Amino acid sequence: METSATQPLSGVRVIDFTQVMLGPSATQVLADYGADVIKIERPGAGDLSRSSIPDDPDGLDNPVFRSLNRNKRSIALDLRKEDGKAIIYDLVRGADVVVNNFRAGVMERMGFGHDELARINPRIICAFGSGFGRSGPLAYKGGQDILAQALSGVMRRKCNDDEPLAVYATSLCDYTAGMHLVQAILLALLQREKTGRGQQVAVSLFESMLAMQMQEAAMWLQRGRHFSWGSYPLTGGFETTDGAIVLVGAFKTNPLQDICAALGLHDLSADQRYATFAGQVAHKAELQAMFRERFASNTTEYWLAQLDERDLLCAPVLTLAEALGHDQTKANGTVVTLDGEAGALPLIGTPLALTEGAFRLRRPPPALGADGEAVLSEAGYSAERIAALKRTGIVA
Repeated sequence: METSATQPLSGVRVIDFTQVMLGPSATQVLADYGADVIKIERPGAGDLSRSSIPDDPDGLDNPVFRSLNRNKRSIALDLRKEDGKAIIYDLVRGADVVVNNFRAGVMERMGFGHDELARINPRIICAFGSGFGRSGPLAYKGGQDILAQALSGVMRRKCNDDEPLAVYATSLCDYTAGMHLVQAILLALLQREKTGRGQQVAVSLFESMLAMQMQEAAMWLQRGRHFSWGSYPLTGGFETTDGAIVLVGAFKTNPLQDICAALGLHDLSADQRYATFAGQVAHKAELQAMFRERFASNTTEYWLAQLDERDLLCAPVLTLAEALGHDQTKANGTVVTLDGEAGALPLIGTPLALTEGAFRLRRPPPALGADGEAVLSEAGYSAERIAALKRTGIVA
């Protein structure tokens, strides 16, 4: 499969030390838009996501890994040995970006810190995704999505105070920080066009989660009170006879009046108890109980029609399987199919829609070390030198 020269990042080479999700989600975006991403992996093990979820017998190519590593190439190197480190230095000479999501200080201890690499290639951009940042009391603590949910306040925020403490089921922090890391890398590439110099860029799970809460944080910092769109008195999820529906009672002059009309209730907004937003907040439990009773009397389809007729914000509550099969998913082309050694691989594509330089499926997620010989050959290594490196276990 050939790289398209018309893609935005064609000609950009990325040396990718990342694993699990934060880093790989970022480097996959770069790869999807033309960058040559060379994934540096440990011999015999590779990226932790190859084996962190029990799946296939050898544990190296499960769907979790495949979801984050298409369009990349893999080389397995023993970086404990000087010859392995020398390979990294040789690759950096022709690279544009080096990305890692190790703990703070790990790249420096390995000899791959920005100062060392910039001496080899002053144009190199070193990108770092961490749990909590490059300095401070948590800089050297292992970062992880669920820890960031807890420390950033996200886990404590609920639509209703009586909801139990729970872990958010999707890797919200990893993905958000990964997309912030993409932004930082692209900005650094643009800046390099002006200055000719590389630089260091960094994001963290912790900071990304605080940034995601910018509205709520501003309300607390400026007013000293909590704020949540989900806790609004006319908003909630409600069971129907055959499923569930979510209603957002906001952004209208008198949403309660329209909700009552849709649900076949008398106009509660004419009642002084519910006439104002403050009154609705004070009587939220009563209002929601009335809504629950009405929604439970008919089907999801019926209530969607009633709410849509009055231009109220609503949607059915779907499972992931239902969402993947939804007509809108098909219309958007969200699920893509890539041919791999194991056959057709259905994956989530990209949410980025470009009319020029669009996303391409160029290569399947790589087997561990599958591209080592090609990568070394491109870096000027002879066949004899490559064979010697393989015999000594430097290259697996």
